[in-house]
Amino acid sequence: MIYLTRRERFCAAHRMFREDWSDDRNSKVFGKCSNPNWHGHNYILWITVKGNISDEHGFVININTLKQIIQSRIIEKLDHRNINLDVDFMKGKIATTENLAVAIWNELKPHIETEGAFLHCVKIAETENNSIEYYG
Repeated sequence: MIYLTRRERFCAAHRMFREDWSDDRNSKVFGKCSNPNWHGHNYILWITVKGNISDEHGFVININTLKQIIQSRIIEKLDHRNINLDVDFMKGKIATTENLAVAIWNELKPHIETEGAFLHCVKIAETENNSIEYYG
């Protein structure tokens, strides 16, 4: 079993809040991350896939194919966007990094499997001190 990781970066704004809560309650639960005027991060995303090396081409997955899948399905939708307002796969979800990791997994999984590999991990660093890893 081989593991291959691709790193990408994106910048995005978001607000952590529940529409059915008051601003006061949102502020108590989510702190300054619930700023009604949004806030942003310079995210780092790691996508790790796994599989066997193909006898035909020597890859678990062609890295250029993996890059294209991540770019078209994730980065183009997130980079310089508002996660709450602009990102189709985050509609109806609280814009936490945890929910973002799960949503990215769900977006990528079928496209990576079509290429003969398996999605192993979605890791997102929101700040240099905070990151999330999701293994499906």
